[in-house]
Amino acid sequence: MSLFQEGFIYDAIIYIYAISILLYFAGFLNSSRKVNRIAFWLLAIVWILQSVFFVSSMVSKDYFPVLTLFETLFFYSWILVTLSLIINYFFRIDIFVFFTNIIGFSILAVNFFANQEATPIISERLTSDLLFLHISIAFFGYGAFCLSFIFSVMYIIQNRMLKKKVWNNLLQRLPGLGLLDLYSYRLNMLGVPLLLMSIILGVIWANIKVPSNYWVDPKVLMSFVVLTAYSLYLYQRVTYGWHGRKLALWNIGAFMLVLINYLLSGSVSSFHQWLTPH
Repeated sequence: MSLFQEGFIYDAIIYIYAISILLYFAGFLNSSRKVNRIAFWLLAIVWILQSVFFVSSMVSKDYFPVLTLFETLFFYSWILVTLSLIINYFFRIDIFVFFTNIIGFSILAVNFFANQEATPIISERLTSDLLFLHISIAFFGYGAFCLSFIFSVMYIIQNRMLKKKVWNNLLQRLPGLGLLDLYSYRLNMLGVPLLLMSIILGVIWANIKVPSNYWVDPKVLMSFVVLTAYSLYLYQRVTYGWHGRKLALWNIGAFMLVLINYLLSGSVSSFHQWLTPH
């Protein structure tokens, strides 16, 4: 298999795997069989691509490729994908499949992007791809949080206007409170798994490229705080049925943490300074 083909398969597996995880998460929160079915077939495509890569490697090396660390982790990831497909098909335990694939995605990402067996050219390309994935997925996640924040602010404004019986053109042009609450929730439902995957990829990149003390960096710590805040938002919505003004205020507070996290990246934090050459 050529270097171009290997790189293409790496990228395709990671991107499709990430989309599948997003859909599994959305399907779990909304109990949507349709979304779960799409996620299942995307995961099946990941399994096919992994199988093609695995068989190609086996043919080219004339042995069962589980001798090196890269081969072992790849095979382990393939096993996790296989088992999650079987479990999802026969038992439909959505949350189990989601967390299984988060682990599988992490193992696969570590294996691809921290591959010690790759040539220097391929290794540098994979590291650049990893950084691009980390940043782009984080931007999409924070973009979802920003839109969710706007909907929550609109909810608070409309709720206040209704309580004070203020009837004007602005009130008429705003979507209903139920829709504002729903849009905010769905955007956070998208942002949380995106931020989780971005953090996973960022940790992998940091282990390759930056000093070992990055865990105590304020930017890194705040990223976990933001993830926790939005995860609690979803937990309270799904488990306790929170909605309306209380959840909107929580969402606004969580976005304030996002802004603080952004400010840290350019001030007291040194994490993103490592992204540029010295």
